[in-house]
Amino acid sequence: MPTIEGTLERIVFRNAENGYTVARIKTDDATRLFRDDLVTVVGTLPNVSAGELIECSGEWEHSPEHGRQLRVTHFVPHTPISAKGLARYLGSGIIKGIGPKTAERIVAAFGEQTLAVIELEPERLIEVKGISAAKCDAIIQGWEAQREVRKIMIFLQAHHVSPSLAQKIYSAYGQEAISVIQQNPYQLEQDIYGVGFKTADAIAQELGLPPESLPRLATGIKHTLNEVAGEGHCFVPREELLAQAATVLGVAPDLLPPALDDLAQRKEVFIEEERVFLAPFFYSELGSARRIRLLQKSPSPLPSLPPQRWDALLTETQALFGAQLATQQRYALRMAWENKVSILTGGPGTGKTTTIRTLVHVLEQYNIPFMLAAPTGRAARRMTEATGRSARTIHRLLEFIPNTATFARNEERPLDAQFVIVDEVSMIDLILMYNLLKAIGPQTHLLLVGDADQLPSVGAGNVLHDLLASEVVPVTHLTELFRQAAASRIIVTAHGVRDGIIPDLTPDAASDFFFMPAQTPEQAAQIALDLATRRLPARYGYDPTRDIQVLAPMYKGPAGVTALNDALQRRINRDQGEGVTAGTRLFRLGDKVMQLKNDYDKNVFNGDVGLVTVLDPHDALVVVQFGDQAVAYAFHELDALALAYAVSIHRAQGSEYPVVVMPLVMQHAILLQRNLLYTAITRAKRLCVLVGEPRALRYAIQNDEVAARNTALAERLQGPRLHGAQVLGEGA
Repeated sequence: MPTIEGTLERIVFRNAENGYTVARIKTDDATRLFRDDLVTVVGTLPNVSAGELIECSGEWEHSPEHGRQLRVTHFVPHTPISAKGLARYLGSGIIKGIGPKTAERIVAAFGEQTLAVIELEPERLIEVKGISAAKCDAIIQGWEAQREVRKIMIFLQAHHVSPSLAQKIYSAYGQEAISVIQQNPYQLEQDIYGVGFKTADAIAQELGLPPESLPRLATGIKHTLNEVAGEGHCFVPREELLAQAATVLGVAPDLLPPALDDLAQRKEVFIEEERVFLAPFFYSELGSARRIRLLQKSPSPLPSLPPQRWDALLTETQALFGAQLATQQRYALRMAWENKVSILTGGPGTGKTTTIRTLVHVLEQYNIPFMLAAPTGRAARRMTEATGRSARTIHRLLEFIPNTATFARNEERPLDAQFVIVDEVSMIDLILMYNLLKAIGPQTHLLLVGDADQLPSVGAGNVLHDLLASEVVPVTHLTELFRQAAASRIIVTAHGVRDGIIPDLTPDAASDFFFMPAQTPEQAAQIALDLATRRLPARYGYDPTRDIQVLAPMYKGPAGVTALNDALQRRINRDQGEGVTAGTRLFRLGDKVMQLKNDYDKNVFNGDVGLVTVLDPHDALVVVQFGDQAVAYAFHELDALALAYAVSIHRAQGSEYPVVVMPLVMQHAILLQRNLLYTAITRAKRLCVLVGEPRALRYAIQNDEVAARNTALAERLQGPRLHGAQVLGEGA
């Protein structure tokens, strides 16, 4: 890694909030490398000032504006020693109360001993003309503040913490940063986005924390539980957990039981019949089962409607919407009206949306207050468009409070509605479902709508599957395809895939579903790229950025999300300059990007897709247009974004696109399953094109062994758990 050392001549630009800096450094050998004797460095360089000696390491890159420059990944500042350097350093504004003129007078008075005087005998500053006792106090305070920041930055970098992460740590903890890290470096994993167990563990090892210490072992166990929660599991069998955690920690499994017992005593985990739960999942399973049973037992505020009244209402809605309701849909409406908790499920084209729209109309006829919600912003917008009534994300519905990660709506302040309808329930994880149930008042009806054959939630749990498996909640399965849906090969193929039927791949120019064969992953990727960027736009007029979405089962490989995004960016947006690099990602003006986490301050949510409309290196700022909302990101916040020309099928869940193009190859075999393919096909509204190996298509359809998730919600719904009752009590 190249390293340069020299004097920091000037700060060209600095973002005070995140420390992003463009600076010019004069090095001893600069005349041999650069025509103007100065080297441009860019990166997170908090609290460095003109006049300092600085050692920077990083990677060379080329900027259209600054030419060759060093992108800094590590730096070490050194206090200047010459009188000229000291005057520039003190006069750079680093210390409140000292400007250039005052700095010159201080250095003239104390010479090369200036910093020693400020550090050890600061009261002598009043000897300098123009410095009063009050100003002397201000200078002392300013010196102390910058010294603490510098001390923290040097401490963190000495333990191999990058400057950008050091800035995040300092922003989170301020002057307590060193103390927090020394006491428990694993706190970083909980408090700072982007810090995982490995990073925290590396810092802990640098600090000399013994590998077999109880805090490290306990944190390793929790990390393992969180990792398997990321795979959807709510619990792990005890022996399996100890074996996995031992591998992560690099210790013998027999060292871990005391750490596990310690976590259990502190109620950070719960052990039930040799199953180990992280506390949030344990409480959420128990609480969800209890809330559902409570709702089912509570009285309904809705009026009783005789059959003839239902007939009149449905005749009225059929005339209003121009849609004839099937018997199953009629049953679903009465089921939702007559049961406090109910489920409506079915595939595409079976009338779930029409059923919801009809129910909303009936609720309005009887002035029943209702609310509509969905787990993502995209799904909520689709629900709004389908019903003509406002739908919100579940987080918005429950009035999420970002700084505490809690919800304002709960048991004590339930939702002001007598009927709540929630769509895309297959996407809802266990913890979100529990928070939703807590906000449903005892008299409120709850209708859960979703497609049980789609992929389960990204988060832990398998809520819709468990509710159906429990057989304690009334369910309507819509199975009849309506005439318009039956004319769509996309929908017919999707239903066939769900039922294990290999589709007819005979080309049909009038069809909205195609399969294009390819022999290798590389060939499949190239055909998919050509379709998305040239052939489909040329033939049908689709916009390659706004209308066409490339999906892939995996991130890795030539036909994976990462490689496809890089290639699509080069083809679609190659003329937009150098862009800005955030980690391994490069963003350019005009790029299609996706938000990777919920951000309630910015009002953007996990899965939202937008376009980069502003990229300003001087202000270290990127602006993304999400629909009618422009959202600003500082450069250090760009880890919340990813390119979205291609996205994973999991990321696409809950969305619909005019056109879907997807490579399908045996290289993806580890993830090729029937529900994944079904989910991918059902994302397309007008056109779906699969590209790849016919055997990969057959493999996916025949593989109906969906990976089981370790959950206990279904059995809790079927009967009370003694341990759970003892832990939670009646009021939990």
